[in-house]
Amino acid sequence: MPYPIPAFEGIRSALLRDLQNLRPDVAITEDSDWFIRASSIASCVEGLYAHQTWIVRQIFPDTADSEYLEMHAAIRGLQRKAAVAASGTVRITGVPGAQLAAGARCKALDGREYVLDASVVIGADGTAIASMRAVVAGEAGNAPAGVLLTLTVTPAQINGQAVVVSMKGGVEGETDHELLQRLLDLIRRPPAGGNAFDYKRWALEVPGVTKAFVYPLRRGLGTVDIAIVAGDGLPSEETLEAVRTYIDGKRPVTAKGVYVFAPTQRMVNVQVLRKVADDAVTVVDAQIRSRLVDQFHALNPGESWIKSRAEALVTNISNVEDRAIPWPVSNVVPVVNENTVEWLRLGVLTIGALA
Repeated sequence: MPYPIPAFEGIRSALLRDLQNLRPDVAITEDSDWFIRASSIASCVEGLYAHQTWIVRQIFPDTADSEYLEMHAAIRGLQRKAAVAASGTVRITGVPGAQLAAGARCKALDGREYVLDASVVIGADGTAIASMRAVVAGEAGNAPAGVLLTLTVTPAQINGQAVVVSMKGGVEGETDHELLQRLLDLIRRPPAGGNAFDYKRWALEVPGVTKAFVYPLRRGLGTVDIAIVAGDGLPSEETLEAVRTYIDGKRPVTAKGVYVFAPTQRMVNVQVLRKVADDAVTVVDAQIRSRLVDQFHALNPGESWIKSRAEALVTNISNVEDRAIPWPVSNVVPVVNENTVEWLRLGVLTIGALA
């Protein structure tokens, strides 16, 4: 059973009781000197109890503060993963033969900034695909294709605007919860010479990887396939290569058929019809969108979307009198085979009135 920690008033009362047992004639009223002394001592003792309680929390990794959690992890050879900057490619236009030097910077309308990794020369068609990365690490650097960027300094014969082709892989620094999960996984499933749990752990040790899914023997005997995810999106090529290199240095020498890949995103369009009072439409629609976004966010690669669960999410919203989900017509099952692992993501969500 847990040790009972007395409160301040209880500690003071115990001190005064012991004092009165020793000296029955002593004054212990609130305006007495002994009451003031007991209050001072009780305050110190209460602080000692609080400090001991804090010490006990640091003994166990699942209750330890950040600093001591990192110390627990370090004993097992684990380090907190730093944030990773998004990287990818952008399309630059200009006069054929014109050069844009490495280090050139582009800005998006929202202030996100990207830097050119290596010099690039405009091709004969007036375009060039340049490798760039976000200046600030984290998910904020991820950008969908088509986002317009503006060069902060525009050289001669180079167009001042660029267009994102692909910019992904940006991940926030590892949280306490994520570090704790890796530590507990290592404690509960110690290294076993290259089983499925080992490959998952090795992939998760690489900065930029937030989830990993292992498929042993998917391509036949001696093969191990690992699908990795970066935050809520796909990893960059740089992250994929980092995982391949890291696992190559960890895997058994006989396990040569290791394949690290990103899952294939499959967008699922959803149509929701609801019957609600006119004054509740805005609030209800916002909740429908939020709940379906969360439902798809929780899906892992290879996991099916269950229509009845979506229907239940909408039904349980206050003020919804009736509902229907005409599309999809049934559960959506992703393709998982030796060539593809699909990851279901929310596409276009259409919300309308139910007649």
